[in-house]
Amino acid sequence: MEYLHLEILTDRLLLKPISLQYKEEIFQEFTVEITTYLYAAPPKELGDTEFFINQSLLEMQRGESLIVVILKKDSQEFLGCSGIHKINSKYPQTGIWLKKSAFGQGYATETIQSLKAWADTHLDYEYLRYPVDRENAPSRRIAEKLGGQIFSKYKHTNLSGKVLNVVEYRIRK
Repeated sequence: MEYLHLEILTDRLLLKPISLQYKEEIFQEFTVEITTYLYAAPPKELGDTEFFINQSLLEMQRGESLIVVILKKDSQEFLGCSGIHKINSKYPQTGIWLKKSAFGQGYATETIQSLKAWADTHLDYEYLRYPVDRENAPSRRIAEKLGGQIFSKYKHTNLSGKVLNVVEYRIRK
C-alpha cells in the first residue's frame, strides 16, 4: 500500500503523511511540556526534526509505519502528529501528540478513531497497542473511549531520561 499519498478525512480534520513542509511547526510545538509523557525527546535544533521526518518517510516507503500530520480540515492549521507503527504486525502500535493550543477539543480522540477505522479496513491485525503513561489521563480516556483494555504495565525510560509508568492498552479490531 502507498502510504505517502494517503489522506484521511474526519468531520473536522485532515490526516496526511508527514512531510518536510511541516518541519517548522513540528519543531516549534514538540516542546518539553508536550513530551512529558512521551518516549520521544523534544528536538534541540531544526535538523533533529528534519531527521525525524526523513526517518518517518523511509518507514512509510518501506510499509512499516503510517505517520501523519493532523490538520484542521477548514483552515489547514497544524495540530500535531499521529501514526501507526509496526503496521504489518498483528499488534501495531498507535500514538499521538498535539500542540498545547489544541488540547481539550477532542482532536486526539477524533484522530485515533479515524486511524483505527482506517486500520480496520486496510490492515490485518488483532489489536492496536496504545501505550500511555499512567498519569496521562486525557490519553488514557482516548483508549478507553475506543474500548481499550489495559493489557500490561511497565516502566520505560524515555529519551529525556524520565521514567514513565506505562499502561499499555489493547484496542481490538
